[in-house]
Amino acid sequence: MRPTNDDRPVLEIRDLSVAYGYDDDAVHALRHVNLTLHAGEVLGLAGESGCGKSTLAYAATRLLPPPGLITSGEVVFTSTRDNRKFDLLSADDRQLRRSRWTDTAIVFQGAMNSLNPVHRVGRQMTDVIAAHRPGPAALRTERAAELLDLVGIPPDRMRSYPHQLSGGMRQRVMIAMALALEPQIVIMDEPTTALDVVMQRQIVEQLMELRTRLGFSVIFITHDVSLLIELADRIAIMYAGQIVEDASAREVYRAPRHPYTADLLHSFPPLHGPRRTLGGIGGTPPDLVALPPGCSFEPRCRHAFDRCAREVPTLTPTAVGESESHRRVACFQHCREITNIPESLRRTV
Repeated sequence: MRPTNDDRPVLEIRDLSVAYGYDDDAVHALRHVNLTLHAGEVLGLAGESGCGKSTLAYAATRLLPPPGLITSGEVVFTSTRDNRKFDLLSADDRQLRRSRWTDTAIVFQGAMNSLNPVHRVGRQMTDVIAAHRPGPAALRTERAAELLDLVGIPPDRMRSYPHQLSGGMRQRVMIAMALALEPQIVIMDEPTTALDVVMQRQIVEQLMELRTRLGFSVIFITHDVSLLIELADRIAIMYAGQIVEDASAREVYRAPRHPYTADLLHSFPPLHGPRRTLGGIGGTPPDLVALPPGCSFEPRCRHAFDRCAREVPTLTPTAVGESESHRRVACFQHCREITNIPESLRRTV
């Protein structure tokens, strides 16, 4: 699905850790996360609620609200236009202001909470442009109208207030605002969660069309793995503040290596084929204040054995086939199919 075969990294997240609070009561929301986004790529980020998906997006863009605290790591942005390279986490206010909207932009989950209810849509869009690229007001208005037309909204709706637009139109306005300064990276934080399935389909299809036309990279955050399999080039699965599997969408769908990934896939009903019983995921996510000593997923895993309770698996490349040379899994059983684990090592949650 990638418009160009470009393996240049535009965003490299290295050893990123985030905690909420201090001392022994701190909640370790992210723990040593490493992730790379390539030029023109759609990277899906999936996992249960509370696994750290949104925290990762906000920390990487320096939008993390208090009491969130970045305790370690780097977020290196490399421009594909002029080869600028800098760490977003160590950038000063001037450099950060220059980067926002032009290098990276974000579309939040609740469009109604992101738009100012007392200002017309057109004014909010022109304000974004004026803040970063001052110029004649007529040109800003023309650009705002072009952006609305780009996302399928009639330009005359610029005079509408947010409450006068449907949920889908408000989300399209947020996408148009994110694209106002032609960013190289667009982060979508569950943009379709509050919409019905028909509108979800329209928003996703339009986003993919815009990505193909404009060539930006996308980080798409959602709990719906089935949606990512359809639209993403690569999927990273998060659990308890860590990446537990990072592979192409095809590999995740056809042969998930981590037990948590497999359980997520089996939590959604298939649209085709025979009926089957949905398994779900037994147990509950761990307490991030007091994590288990070994693998975080071990208390819920049907395939865990003694080593899983003692040691923490690291995210490492798999050794299963040449086609999986770029796949990474944090599981001691990643070198074999989950279904091939000996019965003596299996257990029931």
